[in-house]
Amino acid sequence: MRIGLKEPKRWLPLGLMLIFPLLGYMYHFVDHPTRHVHSLVTSFDRATPFIKYFALPYGVWIFYIYVCLIYFYFKDRKAYYRSIALYTVCALTCYAIYSVFQTTVPRPAVTGDDAFARLVTYIYHRDEPYNCFPSIHCFSSYMVMRMIFTSPARGRWNRVLIGTMSVTIICSTLFMKQHVILDAVSAFALVEIYRLLLLKTASWFGQQNAVRRQQMQA
Repeated sequence: MRIGLKEPKRWLPLGLMLIFPLLGYMYHFVDHPTRHVHSLVTSFDRATPFIKYFALPYGVWIFYIYVCLIYFYFKDRKAYYRSIALYTVCALTCYAIYSVFQTTVPRPAVTGDDAFARLVTYIYHRDEPYNCFPSIHCFSSYMVMRMIFTSPARGRWNRVLIGTMSVTIICSTLFMKQHVILDAVSAFALVEIYRLLLLKTASWFGQQNAVRRQQMQA
């Protein structure tokens, strides 16, 4: 009976991941052009080729983020909670920016009838060419990579696997012509800013709790 009661409680914190479908629902309210749509395309972006094969890592992005979070849940619970909080504030910040500063990226014509061309067509049809700056794909992929690189659970193989996959997804946003380099750079900055704020906040609360414990013991 004790095991039966204990096991469900073990899985309850994973329910925090339900924030993802809620944020996905909110996304549709800003997935359209505003009165003024801007372009942040640089010469670097114009020189970046369109490579349809990157549609695969681009398409599995959200499942990859889910897998990373579940991995954090079992290997580093603090990283799990911080990732949920960090993703939420970064996503909401992106939505706020999209609502007042909408950008777009020109898409190339998709030719061919192979599986990758069809996948690109599906992605282009499903996702409007807006909501680019900052990139949600980039900030979330960079976030899980940043988490594992600083986690006590970090090891050679999990750093290689998560690092390689995150970099591949970030590159896919450029090769798929879904984002430009400034979208990626702003995404990295967003993670670093909020990560620092969350760490400072957690440190402050930790110090306050320590002071309260000392006062109670005095």
